[in-house]
Amino acid sequence: MSCNNEAQKQATESEVAVVIVPFPAQGHLNQLLHLSRLVSSYNIPVHYVTTAIHSRQAKLRVQGWDSLSSPLINFHEFSVPAFDSPPANPHSAFQFPSHLVPSFYSALHLRKHVAELLSALSTTAKRVVVIYDYLIPYVGQDVASLPNGEAYSFHPLSAFRIFCETVGESGFETIDDQVVKQLPSILSTLSSEVMEFFLKQREDLVQYSSGALFNTCKAIEAPFLDVLAKGNEKQWAIGPFNPMDLRKARDSSYVRHKCLEWLDKQVRESVIYVSFGTTTSLTDDQVESLAIGLEKSGQKFIWVLRDADKGDIFLNDVRAYKLPNHYEERLELNGQGMIVRDWAPQLEILAHSSVGGFMSHCGWNSCLESITMGVPMATWPMHSDQPHNALLVTQVLKIGVVVKDWESRDKLVESSTIENAVRELMASEKGEDIRKRAAELGSAVKRSVAIGGDTRAEIDNFIAHIQR
Repeated sequence: MSCNNEAQKQATESEVAVVIVPFPAQGHLNQLLHLSRLVSSYNIPVHYVTTAIHSRQAKLRVQGWDSLSSPLINFHEFSVPAFDSPPANPHSAFQFPSHLVPSFYSALHLRKHVAELLSALSTTAKRVVVIYDYLIPYVGQDVASLPNGEAYSFHPLSAFRIFCETVGESGFETIDDQVVKQLPSILSTLSSEVMEFFLKQREDLVQYSSGALFNTCKAIEAPFLDVLAKGNEKQWAIGPFNPMDLRKARDSSYVRHKCLEWLDKQVRESVIYVSFGTTTSLTDDQVESLAIGLEKSGQKFIWVLRDADKGDIFLNDVRAYKLPNHYEERLELNGQGMIVRDWAPQLEILAHSSVGGFMSHCGWNSCLESITMGVPMATWPMHSDQPHNALLVTQVLKIGVVVKDWESRDKLVESSTIENAVRELMASEKGEDIRKRAAELGSAVKRSVAIGGDTRAEIDNFIAHIQR
C-alpha cells in the first residue's frame, strides 16, 4: 500500500506529516502504535509503516483503544521478501528469541518503500518527520536527503538501561553501589545473531537523528533522564504511552474477556497475574515447576501460558504447553486460579481491582503497564533489557520482589522459590509495603500525564518543536 491522495491531503492541511517506523517485534510495534495515537491527537497525520504481517499483528493486539478509530492514522502495509518463521527453542543456551532474526532482516527491505513515501509526502507537507525505533535505523535513513525532512530516534527501553549502556562506570554515582554490583554486562543479555543485525545496520549509516524520544517519565526515571540529557542536544520523555483510563476507550464492539469475569469474583488485590510476554519460551520442566509453585503458594492467580511468538504470528502450528495431570481441573474445582492460553487483555487485567501483583519477564511494556496501574512486580528477566528493568523495579524503585536474578539465568527456578516469592509479594508485610509504594508511583505517573504534569508538558513541547 503506497501513499495515497488522502494522505497527501492530510499532510497539506496539517503542514507536518509524521512517519513512524517500528521494529518488527510485539513490544516495539505496540509502543509506537500507542505513540501514533498520541501524536494524531494533536491533529497531525501519522503514517505507521511496517510489513503487512506486522501491521496486522499490531492492530489485532493493541489494547485500550481502537486502532482504526483515528482517521489521521494511516497504515502502510508493504510487502517484503518471505522469511523463515521457525518456532522458539526453549532449550537454547541463550534465551534471546533468535528465531525472530529472519523477520528482522526481511524488514530491512522496507527502506525503498519508506523512501518513496517520504518523497511523496515531502511535496505537500511543510515538514516530514520520521520517528524510527533505534533498533532499525536503516529503514528511515533517506529522510536525511529531504530538504524538509528530519528524524527522531525512539528508545523503546527504560532510561535506566540506556543509561547503563552509555555512561560507563564513571557515571554510576547516580545509583547505589549494591545496584552497580548487580548490573549485568550488555553482551550477556543479547545473542550474537541480534548483535550482528544491529551492527550491520550501523556500518555505513550516517547519523541522521535530530533528537531522542523516550517512553518513560521523570516520575519513574528522573535521575537517569537527567544524566542522558547531558549527552543529547534534544530529548523528550513522553511516556508512558499506554491509555490510563480504559473505560473511555470502549466502543460498541467491546467484548469482555472471560478472565475479567473471574476477577470480578475475587477479593481486592488478592490475585497475582503471571505472564512472560511474547518472546519467552519455557521448558516443560520450568512450566511444571511454575505450576507447582503457584499452586502451593495458596494465592489466587491468572497465568497466561503461551509459547513465544513466531516471526509470523498467524502461522497456526504453535507449541501448546502441558501442565501436570488434572491441574486445570483442580484450579476450577477450588477456584484458586485460571489458565489463559490465548491473547490476554493485559492492561485490563492489571487495571482490575482484584489484581495485587504481576509476575513478569520485565519487558519495558509490561513494566510501564504495571507501574501505571500501581501494581507491584515479581521479577523474572529472560533477555535483552529485562535484567536491567528488573533491577530498576526491585532495587531502585523498590516496587517488586525477585523470583530469579540474572546470575541464576541458566538454572531451573525451583517450585519452592516461586512459592516463596509469590507469598512474599502477596501475603507479607514486606509485600504490603511494596504494594503501597507501587500505588504511590502509579498515582504520580497518572499526575504526570494529566494536564499540568511533566509528561504532558514534554509531549506539548515535542509537538511544538516539530510544528515550529
